[in-house]
Amino acid sequence: MKQQTTEILVIGGGSTGTGVAWDAALRGFQVILVEKRDLTHGTTGRYHGLLHSGGRYVVKDPRSAEECIRENRILRHTHAHCIEDTGGFFVVTPEDEGDYPDRFQEACARVGIPCTEIPVAEALRHEPLLNPRASRVFAVPDATADSFLATHATAQAARLAGAQIQVYHEVVALLVEGGEGARRVTGARVRDLIRDEEVIIHADMVINAAGAWAGQVAQLAGIPVHVIPGKGTMVAMNHRMVNTVLNRCKMPADGDIIVPIHTVAVLGTTDEKVSDPEHLRIEPWEVQLMLEEGEKLVPGISQARVLRAWAGVRPLYQEGFQGESRDVTRALTLLDHQQRDGVAGFLTITGGKWTTFRLMAEVTVDKACEQLGTRRPCTTAETPVPGVQQGHYWLGHRLSEVEEHHLQGELICECELVTRAMLEQAAAHNPTFTLDDLRRDVRLGMGPCQGGFCTYRAAAILHERSVTGKDDAQARPGDADAWDVAYIQSPAHQQTLPPPARLEGFQPNLLLRDFLQERWKGLVPILWGQQLKQERLDALIYLHLMNVDHLPVDGEASPLTDFYHLDPAQIGAEPGQPQASLAEGQALNERAGKEKNQEGQP
Repeated sequence: MKQQTTEILVIGGGSTGTGVAWDAALRGFQVILVEKRDLTHGTTGRYHGLLHSGGRYVVKDPRSAEECIRENRILRHTHAHCIEDTGGFFVVTPEDEGDYPDRFQEACARVGIPCTEIPVAEALRHEPLLNPRASRVFAVPDATADSFLATHATAQAARLAGAQIQVYHEVVALLVEGGEGARRVTGARVRDLIRDEEVIIHADMVINAAGAWAGQVAQLAGIPVHVIPGKGTMVAMNHRMVNTVLNRCKMPADGDIIVPIHTVAVLGTTDEKVSDPEHLRIEPWEVQLMLEEGEKLVPGISQARVLRAWAGVRPLYQEGFQGESRDVTRALTLLDHQQRDGVAGFLTITGGKWTTFRLMAEVTVDKACEQLGTRRPCTTAETPVPGVQQGHYWLGHRLSEVEEHHLQGELICECELVTRAMLEQAAAHNPTFTLDDLRRDVRLGMGPCQGGFCTYRAAAILHERSVTGKDDAQARPGDADAWDVAYIQSPAHQQTLPPPARLEGFQPNLLLRDFLQERWKGLVPILWGQQLKQERLDALIYLHLMNVDHLPVDGEASPLTDFYHLDPAQIGAEPGQPQASLAEGQALNERAGKEKNQEGQP
């Protein structure tokens, strides 16, 4: 059995885990990070993309608000190219009258959040679709963030500082030594899901940054950590109706925010306490509620084309709390298991927001230093990650590069302007095992057609590379140390990277089937109007023409094949029946016909 030794082992490849690895590596520690799937596969890759100013929590949860505004200022410096400086409005709609707006303004002043009341007419000049019946508008330094890119950039910074990032490595047991009262976690037994082998990793300190799964990881050491999984459902519209983050000026509630992120606008969110972080089923009432509440900020938004619905699970934590997940603090929580449970060598970091991931890492590694008997200052607040030289993200940067460098003929995904070189470089150099990994890397299939045209092109290219790639430089998932992610989403800069090597392990039929299945899960809840017609076209392409649900996969399955399978109850199919079938295509056809004269009606 393979053995590894390190000073700090980090469990979890979301924003917090990569932040911890980055921080610890910068302080000179040997670091290994393990993630059971791809980076950002969990909650980090499933939120609406808001860089909080803190305004959202300033009245109800001022500690969380203070953390947010502090980190907001830092991340604009350290992760500039992952952030679009949209600004944010807190809007008093006719439904939000009362004393809350004055309390909001006073609380912002106390916490130190810049907050300026502007005339409604001025707000309407910035956002013409904003509800003209709004009575007051407050401007705050909200912004939007690309959590996929930011996590890759943080992981790359950690690698450059010496950390090892190992994805598709699932922790199956924690190594625990000593008797009652003197127990110590000394590492973990990990399964490499790609090579199908077990690895023992010995560590002086194990840090649990598994997000919504942190309770399950802690249980491997017999430690109870009651994470409160709060599911948040979001809905993406296929146009960017607004360019400023719009919040309702009231206590946080369901459906009270619209976030412009890349080319779309995201309506969010719900907050439902669930029993299992894998529970991501989206209920019809959640989509309906998002659209109804969105109307109060932007009248008419519900009549636009809905692109997709998805959900993420927040890793909320409040010791002993038994109420609703909406009422749990969003502040970070560090659990010192030596002090709390009498188990040394083990820390859990949970709670918090994406905005506060760097701070979460700082307090965690501070505590690790204390327990390891060393003093090493944190430097992440002053250390930019690779790529910041590009400045803040701006909408249209890909189009500008495609036109300037005449790359129109190289496009694989017209919706998100993904070129063949971008796809090949990401596949060859990033720890890629599924097409869904490439979606997170370069936004493949995230546009209005939801993979209708780019997916078969991508599968064909990967198959071609698996046959004709170079033998002397084979790349395997997990071998990514030399890959530079600074320009991962830049069409123009792919030309200067090394040529791709042969790709191993790609079964194109399996990749295609799993990716389509994953896209389909987010489409089922929003099939009406124009998006229903789009899916009918995709069904004709993939089911009727390509017969994709019956392509041979030689009995193979990826580590995520089971995850991609759709809950049959969500589409009304019987358990055990094929998830994507000609019958579903026929059902789409019939439904499209029925709704021919009812476009835009959910």
